[in-house]
Amino acid sequence: MKKVFSLLLISILSVSVFAQTSSWKADPMHSQLSFSTTHLGISDVDGLFKKFEATATGAAADFSDAVFELTADVSSINTEVEMRDKHLRSADFFDVEKFPSMIYKSTGIKKVEENKYKLTGNLTLHGITKPVTMDLWYRGTIVNPQSKTPTAGFQLTGTIKRSDFGIGEKFAPPMLSDEVKIKADGEFKKL
Repeated sequence: MKKVFSLLLISILSVSVFAQTSSWKADPMHSQLSFSTTHLGISDVDGLFKKFEATATGAAADFSDAVFELTADVSSINTEVEMRDKHLRSADFFDVEKFPSMIYKSTGIKKVEENKYKLTGNLTLHGITKPVTMDLWYRGTIVNPQSKTPTAGFQLTGTIKRSDFGIGEKFAPPMLSDEVKIKADGEFKKL
């Protein structure tokens, strides 16, 4: 009985050593959170959030158990047109005075093929929280030759509806599309 107990204890300790959770943080110099919407049904307008932080935690080398969190400073929105950016920050759209942050916290990850996942989570935007599922592509991990730090690459894509979050309600399609395409590219450094 003691042998069985000892073997069981060694097995548990071995699994815990190999399955330690690691933490990763997006490198702001090599990461981007962007969006695209259609104006008047004939042209796309792109933009990005210049200030955001993202983290990933998990034990699996392929990130198949990872939990992702992202917080963006909504006032950092940039579409390359200052007048439009001021309007987007106003109560007509994001109302950054009341709702300064956009937060996404993953609640599940499902592998759909090698290095490709469906990432489910809760998106809080404009004071409203809704479940959102995005496509996640794990692009691999390397040791950065400059920093000597393990670095993982990801691309997140998907579509949300601004009407789900009460954004720009005065601007109906086709003036401004309800669907907003999201794309995030990131290099995450191991902490």
